[in-house]
Amino acid sequence: MAEEVLAGLTSKPKYCSPKYLYDQKGSELFEKICELPEYYPTRTEEAILTDAMAEIAALAGEDATLVEFGSGASRKVRLLLESLSIKRYLGIDISREFLIESTRRLAADYPWLEVHAACADFTRNVALPEAIEPKRLVGFFPGSSIGNFTPAAAEGFLNSLHRLLRPGSGLLIGVDLVKDHKTLEAAYNDEQGLTAEFNLNLLDRLKREMGLAFHRERFRHRAFFNAKKSRIEMHLESRIAQVLQLNGHTIRFREGESIHTENSYKYSVPGFQRLAVRAGFASRKVWIDDQGLFSVHYLTTSPS
Repeated sequence: MAEEVLAGLTSKPKYCSPKYLYDQKGSELFEKICELPEYYPTRTEEAILTDAMAEIAALAGEDATLVEFGSGASRKVRLLLESLSIKRYLGIDISREFLIESTRRLAADYPWLEVHAACADFTRNVALPEAIEPKRLVGFFPGSSIGNFTPAAAEGFLNSLHRLLRPGSGLLIGVDLVKDHKTLEAAYNDEQGLTAEFNLNLLDRLKREMGLAFHRERFRHRAFFNAKKSRIEMHLESRIAQVLQLNGHTIRFREGESIHTENSYKYSVPGFQRLAVRAGFASRKVWIDDQGLFSVHYLTTSPS
């Protein structure tokens, strides 16, 4: 973490990986963001999953192992566990405490379910724990987290999942769609300021874990749609010219200079399908809500 953060903050332009937004507090804040009226992705994806559950169950088949990437509070996965023939579950997340808490709740609420947890950075090549037998798998990557990757990195990530999930497996993935700018920007600039707090919490984490010397009030949250790159960008912008210290390194900011903390790319359905095919997947089914806000795709590791 120290090496990655320092590399990002000493680059031009400055950046920090969005995975570091998700410490315990960040994960809790994100769960609250998902309840906001402006934040359409969560409720829209859940409605799509609920309506499509019979078709998803048919595609997933019997006795598959469900692997959730970025399990968070394991909220959406409950919809699958209550409808699919799943006997084994593996949650993978970078936030250790949050992961343990959520998987323990799953184990308590579903005593028939064999529950495993792996604290790992799934954006890098990961191996399945030895307890997960080499049977057919169904990957679950909800929330349009694929949008946090650049398209090239998204293809690389999907390619790594293709190798991990083995032949005959499936991947159920949520993908946010291109839409009007007003709707997109409102989702990342909520009136309650929870997204701003979520973003600024990154600096609090760096202060706590890496000794970053900073004044919170000297930064502000900015989020906007970059139409040319078809993505929402999230930044921490310096209100003034200032100098920060981090692990003995001096980091200088000009007024208005920012740390780029997150991207959220928006796709068309054909555009994402082409990306998935290049990564080795076959597109089996796609579901879209009536307003055309969000899509859920079922991909397979072979065209069967």
